[in-house]
Amino acid sequence: FSGTDLADGSCAHPTIPDRVSPLLPANHVTMTKGTGLVHTAPAHGMEDYSVASHHQLPTDCLVDESGYFTEAAGPELRNKNVLEEGNEAVIKMLQAAGSLLKEEKYVHSYPYDWRTKKPMIIRASKQWFVNTADVKAAAQDALKKVKVIPTSAVNSMLEMLDRRTFWCISRQRCWGVP
Repeated sequence: FSGTDLADGSCAHPTIPDRVSPLLPANHVTMTKGTGLVHTAPAHGMEDYSVASHHQLPTDCLVDESGYFTEAAGPELRNKNVLEEGNEAVIKMLQAAGSLLKEEKYVHSYPYDWRTKKPMIIRASKQWFVNTADVKAAAQDALKKVKVIPTSAVNSMLEMLDRRTFWCISRQRCWGVP
């Protein structure tokens, strides 16, 4: 059957009792990658976040800053590293629930940290977003005081700032941006 046969359906969450998960259509999943319907982890990737936002789903993040499951993931997973013993724990939970249809080794294309060469987990974090003309004007004024090389780039940067509708002021990376 095709993914459209499952549209607007729902299923029991495989590891969180009493939680119902909707089956959602998403353009970033194609027939070559599956049914076209996806499980969504809105706190762990832009495409999933977009799908969740479109369907007004919460963006719960069950992984902490160090890559360990939080208490919200449940007692069986809490404090387990997602990329290590957490994977095995999830597999055992799915087996115990009779929800595991197939298990196979798969090399996931995680993004890697350029400094440590270790896989990174994308996760949402709380940010300050503002949408004001004052911030835009201040940014444009500040840019006019910066010596930009080549100088021809200033106008395109000013135009980009003018088109920007949301601003995120963040200090998540104390070591700087690569």
